[in-house]
Amino acid sequence: MRLPDSTLQAWLSEDVPFGDLTTQSLGIGDEPGHMRFAARSAMVLALAPEAARILELAGASVRLEAGDGSHLAAGDTILTAKGPAGALLAGWKVAQTLLEMAGGIATAAAAIVASAHTVDSGVMVACTRKAFPGTRAVAVKAILAGGAVPHRLGLSETVLVFAEHLAFTGSRPLKALVADLRRKSPEKKVVMEVASLDAALDAAQAGVHVLQLEKFSPDKVGELVHALADWDGTLAVAGGVNVGNAADYVRAGARVLVTSSPYWAPPKDVAVTIGK
Repeated sequence: MRLPDSTLQAWLSEDVPFGDLTTQSLGIGDEPGHMRFAARSAMVLALAPEAARILELAGASVRLEAGDGSHLAAGDTILTAKGPAGALLAGWKVAQTLLEMAGGIATAAAAIVASAHTVDSGVMVACTRKAFPGTRAVAVKAILAGGAVPHRLGLSETVLVFAEHLAFTGSRPLKALVADLRRKSPEKKVVMEVASLDAALDAAQAGVHVLQLEKFSPDKVGELVHALADWDGTLAVAGGVNVGNAADYVRAGARVLVTSSPYWAPPKDVAVTIGK
């Protein structure tokens, strides 16, 4: 997965719509220079190829020193670049900000994955589609770099039934509704979000493949696991999952941890040095 040049060029053009007035006014645009990006503290790297490409589109020559998913220590080099000062200064902040924001998401996702895997390395952390509008491609690349997976990339790819859907289905029996979903989407799993133990039991008996437990405590998850001992579906938990409780949910029996929390993580600081 790689973001297209058209997107990267649009970001660059947004920041430098009519040239760099300061650089032009100083008359330094053609001066040769070099640049180094480095982690200021421990972080998981994400969107490094895109940051490098932004600098290339600005007119610099770039060498990537680390790839997406790399666990960097403070001071580790991410990339180096050389070229005219005008090119380096034009691409500087766009590339830096992208690495910082994506690094925050990737690092937070990696922390939740690591916490879950202290209990069971087979459990998956799935990040929702609730990234800020327009940033989904960045969010997906970042969580993948952190070892998580997308929960659903959009409404077109997953059958996920919410209570808000059921509000429009009238008096149709749940079992008939699920059977119809399975027939109409034979290559998809039917997922249903439930907010209570009774609703979960009803959905499991109706034939859903995956139960998404909304805001269940770990204790409630354990209670449901016991009640569904003979059920061959998958239990996912959603709503409030974070690095502090991920391991507890895995111990309780959840197989998928659904979360949006990495998207709101603080950016990771990337140090940039520029000179002749």
